[in-house]
Amino acid sequence: MIGVLGGTFNPIHYAHLRCAIEVRDLFGLAQVRLIPNAQPPHRQAPQVSPERRADMLDLALVGHTGLICDRRELQRPQPSFMVDTLASLRGDFPDQPLLLFIGNDAFNHLGGWHRWQQLFDYAHIVVMTRPGSTAKRVEGFLRGRCTRNSQDLCGALAGKLFFQAVTALDISATAIRNCIARQQDPSFLLPDAVIAYIRQHQLYQVPE
Repeated sequence: MIGVLGGTFNPIHYAHLRCAIEVRDLFGLAQVRLIPNAQPPHRQAPQVSPERRADMLDLALVGHTGLICDRRELQRPQPSFMVDTLASLRGDFPDQPLLLFIGNDAFNHLGGWHRWQQLFDYAHIVVMTRPGSTAKRVEGFLRGRCTRNSQDLCGALAGKLFFQAVTALDISATAIRNCIARQQDPSFLLPDAVIAYIRQHQLYQVPE
C-alpha cells in the first residue's frame, strides 16, 4: 500500500514527520508520498514558493525510509485539487491500494473539496484523529464507505473510509513562521537542515 499526505508544508515540521512515520509503520506502507501543493485551493497561496517548500521537504526526509517528496502538483498550472493528484497517482500505481491521509479538521470540511466523492474512486481515505478532536457524524454517502477493520484497506484498491488515532504534536507552521520572523530560535520544532535552509534563503522574515 502507498500512503499520500498532502499539504503546503510551509515549512515542513516535526508534527508532519511524526504523522508520516507513524502511519507508515501502523499500516505497513511501502512508501508515504508527501505532496507539497503549488496552488492550495482553500487558502491563500504561501509567500514561499512551491519549489522552496519542496526543497525543505527533501531535506527533512533524508534518512527516513519510505518517505518521499512527490512534486507532481508543482508541475500543474491549475489549482492543486487532490482528486487530480490521486488520479495521477493511480496512473502510476494501478495495482496498489492508495491511502489518502487527512486530518480531522480537513475531514469535517470534506464536502467542500473539489469533486470530493470521486476521491474514493482512486484511494481509501484515512482520517487521522487526535485526543480531544471531534469528527463529524458519518452519514449518507460516507456511511457506506466506513470500515473499522484496517485489513479492508488491503483488500481493495480504493473506496473505504477509516479512522486512525495518531500521536498529537502541538506544532504549528504559522507559529514557526512567526517565531522566525521575531528572530527567535525554532530548534526542536523542525529539522536542523530545514532551519539552515530557511536561514540561508532568509525565508519567513516578515511576521504574519
